[in-house]
Amino acid sequence: MDYPSQLALAGSLAWASGIRLYATIFIVGLLGRLEYLHLPEPLFVLEHTWVLAASGIMVAGEFFADKVPGFDSVWDAIHTFVRIPAGAFLAWGAMGDATPAAQTAAAILGGLVAGGTHLAKSGGRAVINTSPEPLSNWTLSFGEDGLVLGGLFLAVTHPLAFLVLLALFLALVIWLLPKLFRVLAGMFQKLRSRDGDSTMPAARG
Repeated sequence: MDYPSQLALAGSLAWASGIRLYATIFIVGLLGRLEYLHLPEPLFVLEHTWVLAASGIMVAGEFFADKVPGFDSVWDAIHTFVRIPAGAFLAWGAMGDATPAAQTAAAILGGLVAGGTHLAKSGGRAVINTSPEPLSNWTLSFGEDGLVLGGLFLAVTHPLAFLVLLALFLALVIWLLPKLFRVLAGMFQKLRSRDGDSTMPAARG
């Protein structure tokens, strides 16, 4: 695997982990198992039967959990502690043929990329969940499924194109995150004000 392909694999695994961690592990592991994709030695573990079975089960669970408004935000909150370190590990493993320094840098940047995509995903879901109808939630969820599949395919077949799009995506995330945080802070403040008003005793006539 040449260096641009390694970088694209590391970047795609970290990026996709922040959105669909279990699907990323399952797809890449299965491609490696079927010899459609040559994985670096540290990622051979993804091809193991037990890893494929476990990640396949979690793919099914996440597919449904991610499409239930409200519960998807709980799922995202829990996976803050899973997606980011997993993204760092997968990026580290993808650079297994490089120097230890390159692997360490990939792990640091991989965790950062996974964290950025995870925060953008979970923040966007929290905003979408203010809508009472589930259609927007389902549309976004299916869109994320397709985005991960397309991104992984592009990283494998056209690594340089993926790296360019990844840079643009990360620039968009950097621009978008402060706005998402402001929207969420405003929503939280409104909820606190509403709760405060509901607990105030009624004025005497």
